[in-house]
Order: sequence, then C-alpha cells, then structure tokens
Amino acid sequence: MSTDGTTSGSISKSWLKKMLQAFGNEPENREQLIELLRDAKQRALLDTDALSMMEGVLQVSELRVRDIMIPRAHMVVVERDAPLEDILPVVIDSAHSRFPVIGDDKGEVEGILLAKDLLAYFGEQKRRFDMRDVLRAAVFVPASKRLNVLLNEFRSSRSHMAIVVDEYGAADGLVTIEDVLEQIVGEIEDEHDFDEGTTILKRSETEYTAKAGTPIDEFNDYFGCNFPDEEFETIAGLVTQSMGHLPKRGEVAEIDRFRFEVLRADSRRIHLLDIRLLEQSEDGTD
Repeated sequence: MSTDGTTSGSISKSWLKKMLQAFGNEPENREQLIELLRDAKQRALLDTDALSMMEGVLQVSELRVRDIMIPRAHMVVVERDAPLEDILPVVIDSAHSRFPVIGDDKGEVEGILLAKDLLAYFGEQKRRFDMRDVLRAAVFVPASKRLNVLLNEFRSSRSHMAIVVDEYGAADGLVTIEDVLEQIVGEIEDEHDFDEGTTILKRSETEYTAKAGTPIDEFNDYFGCNFPDEEFETIAGLVTQSMGHLPKRGEVAEIDRFRFEVLRADSRRIHLLDIRLLEQSEDGTD
C-alpha cells in the first residue's frame, strides 16, 4: 500500500487502460486500435520502435506461414548421403546454423542438421562421419498455420526451424523463428549505423553502405547516375538482375562505375550492400 492509502494495483494500471482513458472510447476493431497506438506515438506516449513492434504483434496474428516462408527452390539443404567434405562448403558459404537434410530431392526432408554438431568431427580424435549420428528430428507445419500459433510452438518445443509441407506431405519450404520475430521487430540492422530515414551511408569519398531497398531513383539522385527503373524499383533488384540469381553474402557485382558487395542477405532477399566507386579512365571507361 502506498503512502496515500491506495494499493499498488490501483496505481499500476496497464498502458492500454491508461491510453483508453486518455483517448476516450475503446477501439471497436483492429484498425481503430492501430490508429489509437499511432495517436499515442504522436503524443509521445510511445516511441517509434515501440509502435512498430506493437503493430508487428498485431500483424503476426493475421499472417500465416505461407506469407513469410522460404520457398523450396531457395532452401539451402544438405544431402543425406553426402560426405562431410561436400557438406562443409555448403555450411561455410551459407553461414546458416541449421540445414534441412534431404533424401532423393528437396521435397523429401528427413531431418535437420545443426552446424555445431559437425565440430565433433574436427578434434584430435577424428570420428567417422555418419549423418545418422547427428540428424535431428524436423518439425513439420502446414502453410496455413497462423504465425502467432507457430511462435508459441517454437517456444514450447525449443525449435528454431520448421519444414512447411503441402497437402501430400512433401516439403514446400521452410520457416524459422527468426522469420517470425522479424515480423514483430522488423529488419535487424547489423553493425552499420544509419540515421532514421537514411538509406545510403557515406564512409569515404569512394566507399558507401546502402540499404538494398533503396529506390533506384533515389540512388540515381544521390550518385548522379541513370540506372533504369522500368524492370525493378530498388538497388536489390538491380544487383540481383545483374548476377542472374539471388545473391549470397560476399558476392560481388560490378555495374557501370559501381562495385556492389552483398553484406547481408537471407534466402529471400538482399538487405545491405557495400558500394565502392570504381576508377574511370580519362575517356570515361573503367
């Protein structure tokens, strides 16, 4: 009990109850609730990050696995009968921590391989590699499952990856707990610092870091170039089209007077690019 005789419970009302009291009537639907939250942000009761996460939580309850899953064609997998020397390049190049293990094709997922389980094969006493010794059970989910339900299942089972199956039980894609959480917290920027609203960060006269979602017209204005935007709208689209495939981290493309290196990407899209201006000769060629 506080000094004025009131209980701590009566003082510690929830943030939502306080907002409802401040703004009047309770929201009658999801749209009105979002407007209420945005109004709270305008009144400085919430900051931008808090508002974004609250909107993400509401969105997760509406989305289904099919909306965010990584399609089967883009899954990074290892083969059940592959030798260790063939598996290691896949693990190193992708930098993933978990891999679906397939049988005869990508539709036949037999389990999950954790990259850390391979460490035991590189000690002083080298063991003979057998996939059956490290294969872990896979979690299978339908594409129609709601994300909030899936998140609860991830938490209860302590799983980080689920294989999405079609009506015949064949693998149709995969989804990770990181994919779900990203719907709530948004894309997590790494060590590169961007001010709010900034898409291109200048590091030197010839070195830049850019968000891959930077619109091409904005990129053109910044660098004084003329990349076309008829086929794609972002720099990610330009780089992907130049490479002819969805790039992985570390891949490089030279386009016109720019060298693009992928700093961060997942199985669905590029997130961050390193940009370097290439030297040009006097006649304007590289």
